[in-house]
Amino acid sequence: MTLFQRLDERTPMTGRLAMGVEYDGSAYCGWQRLKHSASVQASLEDALSKVANRKVTIHASGRTDSGVHATRQIIHFDAPVPRSQKAWVFGANANLPRDVAVRWVTEVPDAFHSRFKALARRYRYVVLNQPSRPVLERANVTWCRDSLDADAMHRAAQVLVGEHDFSSFRAAGCQSKTPWRHLHFIEVHRHGPLVVIDVQGNAFLHHMIRNIAGALITVGRGERGDDYLAELMALKDRSLADVTAPACGLHFVDSLYDERWGLPREPLGPNLLAFLGEWSGERAVPDCPMAAFRRGQPEVVDREAT
Repeated sequence: MTLFQRLDERTPMTGRLAMGVEYDGSAYCGWQRLKHSASVQASLEDALSKVANRKVTIHASGRTDSGVHATRQIIHFDAPVPRSQKAWVFGANANLPRDVAVRWVTEVPDAFHSRFKALARRYRYVVLNQPSRPVLERANVTWCRDSLDADAMHRAAQVLVGEHDFSSFRAAGCQSKTPWRHLHFIEVHRHGPLVVIDVQGNAFLHHMIRNIAGALITVGRGERGDDYLAELMALKDRSLADVTAPACGLHFVDSLYDERWGLPREPLGPNLLAFLGEWSGERAVPDCPMAAFRRGQPEVVDREAT
């Protein structure tokens, strides 16, 4: 796939549409529309409603928290009027603030649902590890002035892979009915001054990745050993766990779907990590009940519901 695919400006797009959305979450209360503060959802719905000259309601693959960024948030909506591909993308972007943008739009079957058909979500937590504070990257990394051992962080994180009770890593106000989640992988690598925590799972609890990142940074500083995450997991008590890492370092970089939906592939973000060269969908989703269920295969048990 080329990044410079020409947008169709003649063929009307109707029915259910899926979009890829990128945003800087610094100025927002998070993805979800709220009455008391600006949200990404409200900005996007308002922009699309202007393009359609009708009210547009959107559904997202996942809700990000206040201050969290996204480079591949997948949304869908039912188009109330026909508009061309170019009109939907350019028209939305013309009415969006500078910190939110639509990257692409495509027609999908009516059975597609951005949330309930997602097989996995992937995040990258980016730490700028250097003595001096960041300037150009200050809005989209977490700064740590103490030297971090990325290899130790990676070793400590591997206990999290698989299906577990993540009570020690959920926010006190988390509304999920179950603390069980399935982490497909979690990797920690150093790229020059950047330490990147790369994690994919079926879904995530409120503040789960930021709480994991806070504990891993403690390991990276040498304050705790490789078994620290295992100890926290066994406690099943958030009040006894580590600090929550800042939101500014967290990026929602991929939402994975079955290939039959035909969603465009694109480089994984943020652009700070473009040199890694990985594209969406390159990591396989492991066999698990939820993925089988959402692919339409027989379900065994679904403790992993979003």
